Amino acid sequence: MRRTTSLTALAALALCAAVLIAACGGSKSQTASASAPSCLPSDVEHDASLPGGATVSPTPGSGTANPDTQISFLGVPAASISEVSVQGSQTGSHTGALKSFSQGDGASFVPSKPFAAGETVTVHATVAGHKDTLSFHVDTPYPTGKVPPFKNPTASPSEYQSFRTQPGMQAPILTVTSPDKDPAAGDVFASNGPGPGKYGALIYNPNGQLVYFHQLSGDLTDEDVKVQSYEGSEDLTFWEGKVLEYGYGDGEDLVMSHGYQVVAKVRGGNGLQADLHEFQIAPHDVAYITAFNPIRCNLSSIEKGPKNGVILDAAIQEVDMKTGLVRWEWHALDHVAATESQVTTDTPWDWFHINSIDPQSDGNIFISARNTWAGYQIQESTGKILWRLGGTKSSFKMGPGTETAWQHDGRILPDGEVSFFDDGANPPEHSQSRAVRIALNFATHEARLTSQITHSPPLLSASQGNVQHLSGGNVVIGFGGEPQISEYASSGGLLFDAHLPYPMIFYRAYRHPWQGRPATPPAIFAMLNNTGEETIVDASWNGATEVASWRILTGSSPQSLQSRQTISSTGFETTGIVPNKYAYAQVQALSASGHVLGTSATSKVASYSASFTSSGGKR
Repeated sequence: MRRTTSLTALAALALCAAVLIAACGGSKSQTASASAPSCLPSDVEHDASLPGGATVSPTPGSGTANPDTQISFLGVPAASISEVSVQGSQTGSHTGALKSFSQGDGASFVPSKPFAAGETVTVHATVAGHKDTLSFHVDTPYPTGKVPPFKNPTASPSEYQSFRTQPGMQAPILTVTSPDKDPAAGDVFASNGPGPGKYGALIYNPNGQLVYFHQLSGDLTDEDVKVQSYEGSEDLTFWEGKVLEYGYGDGEDLVMSHGYQVVAKVRGGNGLQADLHEFQIAPHDVAYITAFNPIRCNLSSIEKGPKNGVILDAAIQEVDMKTGLVRWEWHALDHVAATESQVTTDTPWDWFHINSIDPQSDGNIFISARNTWAGYQIQESTGKILWRLGGTKSSFKMGPGTETAWQHDGRILPDGEVSFFDDGANPPEHSQSRAVRIALNFATHEARLTSQITHSPPLLSASQGNVQHLSGGNVVIGFGGEPQISEYASSGGLLFDAHLPYPMIFYRAYRHPWQGRPATPPAIFAMLNNTGEETIVDASWNGATEVASWRILTGSSPQSLQSRQTISSTGFETTGIVPNKYAYAQVQALSASGHVLGTSATSKVASYSASFTSSGGKR
């Protein structure tokens, strides 16, 4: 039975109604009754493996390749790939360059011109001594350049904090409702958006004090803010881009150093954009990302499906972070029957909606698909599905409490159990959202619920959310559409509870130990008090975690600055009052040992009246 997903501002899965097709890039001829190209395969048992141990993408026999696709050979040395010739049924012979992966285990043939929509491409290549011939079909992309992002209403002033040292910043307030009992878990990592308020990556300390806000402008949003290992460092990573009304993202993935400088960017390849739902860094500078592929498709074979339809195909890309080459690509339409979907065939039809990728040490990949209510274990070497958990074609008999609905963040844990954030809503299937662990018995093909965690009072999230398993056994849950982050002990006891203002949302939330020392200098704002006889100095350093105190320097000129007092840091912004009137001021951020971590620019002290027009407002 297919359900209709509710169209809410939160649903990160909203589907563009048919009346919007023209605004979203269609023309009158495209919205008429003429049929779109066929795109639903009769066979989903495609095999991406080649003789000699190589894997190729696009998958032979597939119909989901973008016109700008590369042809990637993975699993053999680049030197063993030769005699590559590529022929399009409409575009003819294609020249190009064979570019090696930085990992030394393959290469991509990058054509010098795009393929034509709808054509068949035949590839001849010698790979690891084997002469191979394969073919694939090029899809017909559906343009999304005019699809609007989610609306961004203004937040209420009671929902954010502002600072004199950071003009224009409106950082969401994190309210801690259950004080932290696990300080080793570290800071809180989240984001705001889409929805009301300013968007951007957020870090708070466990007391709810702001540490860092990467505030964005325009329609840009940050999502999936967390710490990952990259080149031997534990760095800050997140996705940044526009969240379209269709419920997926067009953007790029970023890696930031402890100084909040971008050290790596990962973009989608093969004509697709990096999507917000997953960015996983694997060893050897390999990244796994999600991408959505909107294509024109005749959906008349599906119940109530239109002939001139649009489907949102879902893709996984394995990207070489050094070269930007796509090492491997997998498309849901090539391996999962569209009839497994739990949602009606609106246009565009978001039939699958991938929302997590979990690479395994054995090379397999576990993913979660929101709109089929299932997790899938994928064999990378072939692209075939090894088993399903949940949905209409589960490989396991689902025991009591194991069935999920609209779930997110599927992970295989070290003991082999599977965890999900089970949203259970939009429309509601469960009474509340929960974090679940499910044990799989491969001998009897049975799935058994081993634990579930729910919030008190109950929360029912319409979308998004995640479950983070800490090394000591504690569990952090981000409730997504309900912007709550909670930590529980392995025994089930609540260790920490906090939330953003409820009109706001975040995609996921985590806890990580973090030390940040920004590459930019501290910020200062200085003004005279209302009598003009004292100097008030505000100091902040967006992202700094090591500041124990602030040294205030003042003088009659920039050359005469002297240390006047040292005050303890009291949060994101610290205020000190220096007796006497001064014309210039400066601050120095000090560590617990008194070491100077950073020095601000020299600021001219504003008069009391002028300060109200030159500052960004107070707290």
